[in-house]
Amino acid sequence: MNYTIQQIADITDTEVIGDKYLSIKNIAFDSRIIYSTKHTAFVAINTKKNSGEKFIESAIDRGINVIISEHHYPQFENVTWIIVKNSIEFLQKLAQFHFEHSKIQSIGITGSNGKTILKEWLYQCLWNEFPTVKSPKSFNSQIGLPLSLLQINSAHQLGIFEVGISMPDEMQRLENIFHPQIGLLTHIGTAHAANFTSEEDLIDEKLKLFKDSEVIIFNGDNQIVFNKINSLYSGKKLISYGFDEANDVRIKNNNSKNENVVVQYLGEEIIFPVHQRDEATLINALALITVLKQLKISNEKIVDKINSLKAVEMRLEAIEGIKNNIIINDSFNLDLDSLKTSLQFLNEYKKAKKSLVLTDIIGVNANSKELYGEVSELVNDQNFDTVFLIGEKITQFKYLFKSKTFTFIDAQELIDNKHLTEIENQIILLKGARKFQIEKLKDLLELRKHDTVLEVNLNAILHNINYHKSLLKPTTKMMAMVKANAYGLGSYEISEFLQHHHIDYLGVAYADEGVELRKKGITTPIVVMNPEQHSYDAIIQYNLEPEIYSLRVLELFYDSVQKSGFDKKYPIHIKLETGMHRLGFKEYELDQLIQSLVHKNLTIQSVFSHLSSSDIPDEKEFTMKQLKIFEKNSSYLIEKLNNRPFRHILNSSGITNYTDYQYDLVRIGIGMLGESSDFEIQKQLQSTVSFKTVISQISLVENGESVGYSRKYKTDHLTKIATIPVGYADGIPRLIGNEVGNVGIHKTLVPIVGNICMDMMMINVDSVSNVKEGDTVTVFNSKPSLKEFAGYCKTITYEVLTSISPRVKRIYIKD
Repeated sequence: MNYTIQQIADITDTEVIGDKYLSIKNIAFDSRIIYSTKHTAFVAINTKKNSGEKFIESAIDRGINVIISEHHYPQFENVTWIIVKNSIEFLQKLAQFHFEHSKIQSIGITGSNGKTILKEWLYQCLWNEFPTVKSPKSFNSQIGLPLSLLQINSAHQLGIFEVGISMPDEMQRLENIFHPQIGLLTHIGTAHAANFTSEEDLIDEKLKLFKDSEVIIFNGDNQIVFNKINSLYSGKKLISYGFDEANDVRIKNNNSKNENVVVQYLGEEIIFPVHQRDEATLINALALITVLKQLKISNEKIVDKINSLKAVEMRLEAIEGIKNNIIINDSFNLDLDSLKTSLQFLNEYKKAKKSLVLTDIIGVNANSKELYGEVSELVNDQNFDTVFLIGEKITQFKYLFKSKTFTFIDAQELIDNKHLTEIENQIILLKGARKFQIEKLKDLLELRKHDTVLEVNLNAILHNINYHKSLLKPTTKMMAMVKANAYGLGSYEISEFLQHHHIDYLGVAYADEGVELRKKGITTPIVVMNPEQHSYDAIIQYNLEPEIYSLRVLELFYDSVQKSGFDKKYPIHIKLETGMHRLGFKEYELDQLIQSLVHKNLTIQSVFSHLSSSDIPDEKEFTMKQLKIFEKNSSYLIEKLNNRPFRHILNSSGITNYTDYQYDLVRIGIGMLGESSDFEIQKQLQSTVSFKTVISQISLVENGESVGYSRKYKTDHLTKIATIPVGYADGIPRLIGNEVGNVGIHKTLVPIVGNICMDMMMINVDSVSNVKEGDTVTVFNSKPSLKEFAGYCKTITYEVLTSISPRVKRIYIKD
């Protein structure tokens, strides 16, 4: 979209207070995920449960200067207001006008299951055939669909949009704003059925979308759907797909011994290889083929496109559990269809035994006995070792389940019971409706039962950040490096804390690290410092900002941006080589870089480099040389660019030693963890990390006896030896055994004796009075300090922290 505020007011019959001639290209509705404020208006959406108007101040703080709201707040100066009667109706009216005045061919997808997967598959198959726009994520509701339609621009030829409803009369409102030429109806299941008096009413509501469609493609396995569409829309072009032989598009063979599947499409056959043969995948493939054929894609191309399809992320997640279990967490929704998908998913794993946690099915209009009779048949076919039933309804039908079955009223009762945590070497499926909070069981099952912990003091991190900020100008921004799991401390927990305290940027090494943060709700801008080629699609999908360090990487990444359909200027960060000789553009490459950037739809967010020796006083001359090169080359580059990116080169030691070169932003890493090479600075910082364990056993070892593997240590008197449950598998290097390293007990340093084992080590506690089993042992914190411990290991603090094993439980505290 691209309208002036006056045009928007005329289209929607609304009032304007402020500058009527500003141009609006984007509408944001969530103040937490505003990534660009230029030509962006924030709409405060009011619903029965919440008011978006309480986030207006947050949006303005982020730089938004156009607000769409049902009320005017004059205390916010220099803001243009569009005053509307109803924020949702405003969006729908604007989207209707925008869609109807576009010249786009459109596909509308509705149904109960498979909408998002088919949308993504279609986009993957069609983006390089037509300039294509699609619904982002699962934007398909009364709010999501209008926001999706507003993404259409004059270059688009094809639009693929999801349309979802959950209540009566919703589809009519959506059909008023969106009338697809090609209608696609996926499988009709039991989701939202409880809001309708019958399945027929639910189907009738969904079919309203196709009132003005020229072609309707539908899953014809449901006889009610088949009959209704043929009755209501007999004058349209109708194509049914499914497993039943009566369908126009169906599978002729599905022999698992044969790699190829033969699809009968009207009067012809299409043959293609299939690796996944579950019903959901095959039915979606049939729908995909039918739409592609309608768009006149050749059979040869269709097969090639199916072969190159990328997997669409599903909501099921597999995690490593305690006692060698695999946990399949599908605690997002529950109906018969999603239960079938989850049960099929289990077949990909080779565990001999499996258990199931299953709750009541909520929101389905059905006779309980019939419903849970069908559920029990599905479950019984899987031969579960144990089944745990949760809820008031499903537990009444315990007798229908053939496995060893236990019943509970809620998840907490199951947690309090010991059965679940006694399971070993199984695959455990957690399948439940949201209201039962099954994710609590996931938390229980993935907890590591380990007395050894890494304790992180969040307040100390904040103190250290604020100390470094005190050395900077108030306008200088800060990027916190959270790569390598935030130096071993836990990237999500640290990032969430820093986001709460308004850090400007987060930095990660690889895209996977940024993706995990986005999935867990981190919205702060994230820079990927080492964007690997295979990760470009994930970077774009999750709004990450890549470092670009060569012309090859620039071209490859921009190609991915174009293929993704991203039609705004994508933010990137240019790395300059200034003497470290790791990554970056050299001076002689700058003109070619500038030329390559001229016609690309990219925004240079920052230009930066890295100091190799800012922590070493003897290398000041070299560091100053790096700073001089950066100043010269970054100034030349910025002079030739259309936008004004910010610059940064200082790391933690750079902040304290070369403060005058702070430019627009600095990057803090080990400094926020309380470590500095400068003794005076170190005194101002607080220790943030404490590696602790407990004494498992204390033994009196006779004179001349050996301790540990290979008998490397022998006592020379009656000695008190304590065993602690931490070893080289937890990140303790073997080289600090045999009295090289020390640990602390009751503020006393005691030596490590004998060879360090994988999971244990022994210490001499003769010098500690009143020591007993269960006492706390400090591997490092204040005594010994992290730096002292790194000294034992003959390495740096970075390596110590990043070497701590994932099996060591992280605990986050605030003083």
